[in-house]
Amino acid sequence: MASDPSRTLLVVDDTPESLSFLTDVLERAGHTVLIANDGEAALELLDHIIPDLILMDAMMPGIDGFETTRRLKGDSRFAAVPVIFMTGLTETEHVVEGLQAGGVDYVHKPVVIDELLARIRVHLSNARVMQGSQIALDGSGRSVLALTVDGGIAWTTPRAAEALAELFPAWSAASGLPPEPLVQPLRRMQASAAADVPATRLELGSARLEVALIGRSGTEEWLFRINHSSEEADERALARRHGLTLREAEVLLWISRGKPNREISEILGISPRTVNKHLEQVFEKMGVENRASAAASAVRTLASGS
Repeated sequence: MASDPSRTLLVVDDTPESLSFLTDVLERAGHTVLIANDGEAALELLDHIIPDLILMDAMMPGIDGFETTRRLKGDSRFAAVPVIFMTGLTETEHVVEGLQAGGVDYVHKPVVIDELLARIRVHLSNARVMQGSQIALDGSGRSVLALTVDGGIAWTTPRAAEALAELFPAWSAASGLPPEPLVQPLRRMQASAAADVPATRLELGSARLEVALIGRSGTEEWLFRINHSSEEADERALARRHGLTLREAEVLLWISRGKPNREISEILGISPRTVNKHLEQVFEKMGVENRASAAASAVRTLASGS
């Protein structure tokens, strides 16, 4: 059965005979085949191209297949790329190591061709389904973080990655783990196994981060929604939604947080009389009569991300 000709596979193996044999078999099956004869060469090649699937020899000189996979899975670009290990090793500990490194499957050498091609078809199909879901989330601007069962990062949407990088400058997605302040809260939410578990909220200077459990995707991934806001972003959102000046939006933001006029004047460095004047304009532009109604409308605006 011919495979999708648009699929590009990377074969990583230090044995020339294996590379030649697998290249012939996979090309006859309709795949485009790239090769690398060690881990370093594979990582260098992956700087320039993202294959649809990788066949990885576990035991190679230098960087072995396990370490090569750990490194590439530390890069969010390759989170959805399936890695199938090939090896003559049969001990359970090696199988476990391959799966923990980020592999999705394990085939033993000498490779049984029909079995290998069947596994490739299954994992390419699964990857397309997952990739389609991620593309849909990306396109809708959703901020979603997916974790593996053991708490590692499976993938993130671009918006979630940008938010985490902005809030935690010392953090890198290449670590394969969430930022340190989130590790324990996320694990607690995973352990609860309940979609209605309270969200985790962190105050980070003038910024705020809320992480809420969405649920599980099958048995392998936990999905979390990332809500990131800052005073400046909130002010711009309020100004845009309600036709306010930025100063009026500042006053409204603090009203929505329950601050009295006296405290707002101290925070913004303006007189209480000026706060009142801004409030009069806010009420008029929003079409409300009092601060309670203005605060409620502001809260709804910020909650909706409008």
